[in-house]
Amino acid sequence: MIEYLIPAAFSFILTLILTFIALKLFPKWKMMDRPHKYGLKRKPIPYYGGLIFVLVFVIGTLIFVQLDIRVIGVLTGALMIATVSFLDDLKDINPWIRLGVQFLGALTVVISGVGIESISNPFGDPFILDQFELDVPFGDTILTITLLADLFTVVWIILIVNTMNFLDGLNGLVSGVGFIAALTIFVLSIGSHNIVDQSTVATMAVILAAALLAFWFFDFHPSKILMGDTGSMFIGFLIAVFAIFAGGKIATAFLVLGFPILDAFWVITRRIVQGRSPMQGDLKHLHHRLLEVGLTERKALILIYILCAFFGGSAIFLGTTQKLFLLVAMGMFMVIMATIIVFYGIRKLKR
Repeated sequence: MIEYLIPAAFSFILTLILTFIALKLFPKWKMMDRPHKYGLKRKPIPYYGGLIFVLVFVIGTLIFVQLDIRVIGVLTGALMIATVSFLDDLKDINPWIRLGVQFLGALTVVISGVGIESISNPFGDPFILDQFELDVPFGDTILTITLLADLFTVVWIILIVNTMNFLDGLNGLVSGVGFIAALTIFVLSIGSHNIVDQSTVATMAVILAAALLAFWFFDFHPSKILMGDTGSMFIGFLIAVFAIFAGGKIATAFLVLGFPILDAFWVITRRIVQGRSPMQGDLKHLHHRLLEVGLTERKALILIYILCAFFGGSAIFLGTTQKLFLLVAMGMFMVIMATIIVFYGIRKLKR
């Protein structure tokens, strides 16, 4: 554990310093949010805070992580996501362009050698994803594409990137949940049960977790600075990659982010059924619904933190079969929550 304290402390302190600087400089540089765009009647808050932990993560990784093709691929893909998201924060970019860059970022990670070869099966042998290979000439080399594995990796990364972006509806929600997810993956990566060396992903995860914890103190309601899409999508990308880096932790990541993922599926399905673009935002996410039934922002945040920490923390101590039952329990709990919220909303309308 001691070897991870230095990068964690470095990341935490540097994030604090840069956030204090941003709070002074961003207003002078007109780097503020636009509350009127969302119908909010409050003063603008310093925006683009995601740039802080993008910078901290890159610096921390370059200092404390031994660079290889996989780490370079992760950094390159993450910076691609952060760049297009920052441009989107500055001036809205076509959602399909953002999706295209997400695909390229995920593909960069795949080409660098990060991917998932199999998925655990609680009822028998694991599902092997790298059985079907295709050799593709690339300059003087041959790239070997494992169709199912690479497709799964790309879809997984894009799913988590957008899930974290959808989650960014309450101040402190993404930084808090992102911290829980990164810390959970860190704990799993340093576990004694690991067969392969996972020090690389453990170090990167603890750097991200420490940065998010430091930023959370300023991001928690009432927020003093906002991360924007620059931060939420960058966090989503890294969490998705960490879950498949040096040993799959898909089930664990799914349990930590289970409620946001299920909420994202529900929201996208509802938009499509209503004939709307799935990329078109609204105020009908789970966290918005919790506010509608009477919870304060702080109570809604704490409730979601507790749920993510409970399911993610439980995954650390459970085997594959138990994780499956926990996933089912999560799905049932989500349905019960949704039913209560909808029922309460109907009663509220009738009054």
